[in-house]
Amino acid sequence: MSVAPRPRAKGWIPFRGYRTWYRETGTTDTRRPTVVVVHGGPGATHDYLLRLAALGEDGWPVVHYDQLGNGASSHLPDAGPEFWTVELFLEELGNLLRHLGIGGDYVLFGHSWGGLLAARHAADRPAGLRGLVVANSPASYPLWRQEMEVLRAALPPEVDAVLRRHETAGTTDSAEYARAVRVFNDRHVCRTDPWPKEYLATTMETANDPTVYRTMNGPSEFHVVGTLRNWSLEDRLADIAVPTLVMSGAHDEATAVTVRPYADLIPDVRWEVFENSSHMPHLEEPERFRATLVEFLKSLGE
Repeated sequence: MSVAPRPRAKGWIPFRGYRTWYRETGTTDTRRPTVVVVHGGPGATHDYLLRLAALGEDGWPVVHYDQLGNGASSHLPDAGPEFWTVELFLEELGNLLRHLGIGGDYVLFGHSWGGLLAARHAADRPAGLRGLVVANSPASYPLWRQEMEVLRAALPPEVDAVLRRHETAGTTDSAEYARAVRVFNDRHVCRTDPWPKEYLATTMETANDPTVYRTMNGPSEFHVVGTLRNWSLEDRLADIAVPTLVMSGAHDEATAVTVRPYADLIPDVRWEVFENSSHMPHLEEPERFRATLVEFLKSLGE
């Protein structure tokens, strides 16, 4: 997708006494549903998904937002694990839809953790939801942890040894651990070299305040010791009643094993695999990604 166009509106909406930042792109003079973009992490930001704003040029209004705890939304570095819950972020998403007045006609695009969050929202069958896109998302953190062991086993032995040594010692903040993590990320998170600036922006934002990521996930993508480590959506996927597009990369950290429950359990689903991508096909194969997404959105009608 091309560089994101300028937003039509942006600002903050109140939520639980805090603020959620959002931006709207595209015209409101359209019969097409608004595409709401739910970013990953937990604890990332909207920046790495900004190219989706180009959908506004094709007639779909687009809303990005930063989930509570990161980016331009309120930061709460002292909040404990009991604060950072799936229910918190589901409530924040519902609040966003109501405040912007788009809850009667919208499509959710969720990436990684955002895909799990969007699918969980869809499982409650909200009346205004027209379609769902689950991009590069596992259906279950137990499956994710299982597959991380498979991916780690394929790393150079000396790299995995460094990772495990620091994880055992509790020194995952070290520069040596970060360098070893980068080997994994270059294989399974973003294979574009150099990393695109919008992805770098998100990684810097997350590093500046890792509260949410470390609490809910852990110190890295493959060392999941946070509060989500046993959370799964598998028992709710059959409840999703809207057309669903599932996307994943052939080299994705969200391996086929972690993604398959979406394809097996959602009644109306299509699964598209990007052969030259890992976790970021919107950055790694942007032309094919855009064509696939636009085709799906058009299939939903007006």
